[in-house]
This record gives sequence, structure tokens and C-alpha cells, in this order.
Amino acid sequence: MNGPAHRRLLLAAQAGDSEAMERLLAYAQPDIRRYAQRHCMATAADDVVQETLSIVYRRMGALRDVAAFGGWVMRIVHRLCMRPLQVWLKGEPLEQVEDSPAWARRPVHELRMDLARAIESLPPLYREALLLRDFEELTIGEMAQRLGTSREAAKSRLHRARALVREYLQGESTT
Repeated sequence: MNGPAHRRLLLAAQAGDSEAMERLLAYAQPDIRRYAQRHCMATAADDVVQETLSIVYRRMGALRDVAAFGGWVMRIVHRLCMRPLQVWLKGEPLEQVEDSPAWARRPVHELRMDLARAIESLPPLYREALLLRDFEELTIGEMAQRLGTSREAAKSRLHRARALVREYLQGESTT
């Protein structure tokens, strides 16, 4: 569903039409699930999907530009996927974070070491992409500019870096 019909559905949902909102959420759910499964720990993906749908439902009226809907939703999913890591990086024990992944139920100092090892194990081009986006919080455009590459290449490097870190951490939790 693209074009004028999609825009009308978004506008109706934004205006408070509950039927349009239900259709919009049903339409968006497969994309949300696919993104969450790629970027979250496997055990957290279903929870992220549900929380994302809830946030979209509650905050749809705050969306300024309906053309930005897809990016807005994916940013919500990304932030929810990264929440356990962000909490951990701030030094709070992850075991206190509701529904934290299995690898997060380990002592904080061990997790920090595992994450540092995972990042260090990345090839330099992936490591740089990950650090620019997730630690320096640059936009994809800013990241591409710093890397001297296209937006698509920057996004690809970031995706691969996150996948490699996830694989590393999942491998650590099973040993």
C-alpha cells in the first residue's frame, strides 16, 4: 500500500480514526517484526514489536509529517532494540531491566568486557560504522559523509557490524 491510499490511511489514523489505526498497525506489523528480528536479540524481538505498536498507537498524533512514518517507526524499533545495551553502557545492572536478553543476566563487568571484545573483533570498516552510529549517535547521512561512502554502503556496514556483534554476544552466552 503506497501512494494516496497510504497517505489517507495515515492521515485518518493521525486524526483519531480507530479503524484506520487498526489497519495501519496491521499493515506496519510485518515490517516492524522483520526489522526487530534483524536488530534485536532474538528473545526480545516479540516484545519490541508489541511495544512499538503501542508507542505508534499512543503517539501517532504527534507525527508531524506522515511521509516520515516509516522512518519514524523504524527509529522507535531501533531504540527499543538498543535499550538494554544503552542501559548497560550507563552502568545500570541489566538484570534489573524488564525482559532483558539472556546474555544480559550476567555481571556488568563481564558484559562490558564481552562488548568491548565484540567491537574489537570487528573488521575496521564495520567497527567504525558501529561506533559512529551507536556511540557518537550520528545520522546515517553524517555517518556516510565521515566514512566517505554512500548512505546505502554506510547502512550496509552498520547492519553487518550489528549482526557480527550480536553473533559474538550470543556465542559468548552459550559458552
